[in-house]
Amino acid sequence: MKWRKFLRTGQNRLLARLEPTLKKIPAVNRRIETQYETLMADLEPTLKPYRDTFATYDRLPVDGRSHDDILSEIQALKKLEEARWRDGFVSGAVYHGQDEHIHFLNQVYALHSQSNPLHADLWPSLAKFEAEIVAMTAHMLGAGQTRPGHGVDEEICGTVSSGGTESILLAMKTYRDWARDKKGITRPEMIVPVTAHAAFDKAAQYFNIKLVRIPVDHNYRADWTAVREAITRNSIVIVGSAPSFPHGAIDPIEEMSTLALKYGVGFHTDACLGGFVLPWAKKLGYAVPPFDFRLPGVTSMSADTHKYGYAAKGTSVVLYRGAELRRYQYFTATDWPGGLYFSPTFAGSRPGALSAACWAAMVSLGEEGYLEATRRVLETAVTIREGIAAMPELRLLGHSLFVHAFTSDELDIYRVLDHMTRQQWSLNGLHHPPCIHLCVTLRHTQPGVAERFLTDLQTAVDAVKSQPQAEGGMAPVYGLAATLPLRGVVGELLKRYLDTLYKV
Repeated sequence: MKWRKFLRTGQNRLLARLEPTLKKIPAVNRRIETQYETLMADLEPTLKPYRDTFATYDRLPVDGRSHDDILSEIQALKKLEEARWRDGFVSGAVYHGQDEHIHFLNQVYALHSQSNPLHADLWPSLAKFEAEIVAMTAHMLGAGQTRPGHGVDEEICGTVSSGGTESILLAMKTYRDWARDKKGITRPEMIVPVTAHAAFDKAAQYFNIKLVRIPVDHNYRADWTAVREAITRNSIVIVGSAPSFPHGAIDPIEEMSTLALKYGVGFHTDACLGGFVLPWAKKLGYAVPPFDFRLPGVTSMSADTHKYGYAAKGTSVVLYRGAELRRYQYFTATDWPGGLYFSPTFAGSRPGALSAACWAAMVSLGEEGYLEATRRVLETAVTIREGIAAMPELRLLGHSLFVHAFTSDELDIYRVLDHMTRQQWSLNGLHHPPCIHLCVTLRHTQPGVAERFLTDLQTAVDAVKSQPQAEGGMAPVYGLAATLPLRGVVGELLKRYLDTLYKV
């Protein structure tokens, strides 16, 4: 088995190196184009379902439509799309979704619909909201609580961003600039587990940082012993997830951040998914390993307020140990003819309404609200995990509190995913290894939802067992992405998917 895996890995690497040459061969290129066309023809009706039922615009209408007419159409679209997430058929995506909470956030948003944090003199309330969002999040994640014996804790500070990806990009840009200024590093490297969020790949590409990947163990936690071997004079930051998106595993943050501290390297805990769950899970008595600023080696964190912070979509928090480090995130322009220009994040103008709604969500819930929400999510997650474990055809991957990844050693797991999709479920198909995951939210804590998921999953398993070679659905796409060594071909498919989204 080991030899076969070794040979297969070697063959895949060889094909990957030959990919640019292979794509220049006309016959090969024609075959690839045929595959693209077939796959996109299958996908396009799903991505563009409203072409025949709603008005389509490829230019401005000569006469504008009435407000009532427009609102009526938007209401109709909303009605078509909201049932699945409201009834708990979706993995992640909508984390709260209760009517009263949505209505409250919408009211706050409407009151601040014209506000913009770029103009702090016009809307000083936004500076209040954002400073308090950062402070509340920092306190929740260990600000001022470094373990005894490690000296006086530095201020934990940060900014509000548009989401987890921006928080991660900001942190990586910050380390790049810090290392260049303080250490003279011009060829920066970041050490990242293979299971870390794809936003770190994006940061590497955007900011010209070399991505050094480290493996994970059998429980899908980063192999911290590989970190030491990966550290070089060009290392600027080590990354750990709490938890990782694919399998919900919490990396060994304590061991990894200790190495970072020893070698003078930054350490970033990506808690975008778990930042507003793990502190409360620990208070509820669940086993949560150290992951936040209580560890002296942790120098930055990301935590998404628009996930389990239950804010409206479009906010996250990035935190730093010390204002000096945070300043490397800022942008300033002192010689522009338009005047002095400065901004804390990538955006210039930003929707202040989102920050106001985020602040409102946090102070309305309070500690007790987050504790109760976390209790409900984790108890439901236990029910679902135990139900999956009871199905002999399926195998859970790793150990997680609220993100359950599972595969099958005897069935095509992507066929199972297709059958779940036909039963209205919107789950996440993953690869390396091929699997599915469900991120449990408050939507799944509604009566009967967990039981419905398990019943439908068993139905899907039984259907694939009876017809293992059935065709159609998304299984071919997932299978291609999981197994094809020509990653450029897969990347091109994804770009064509994005092109389709912008088709009228």
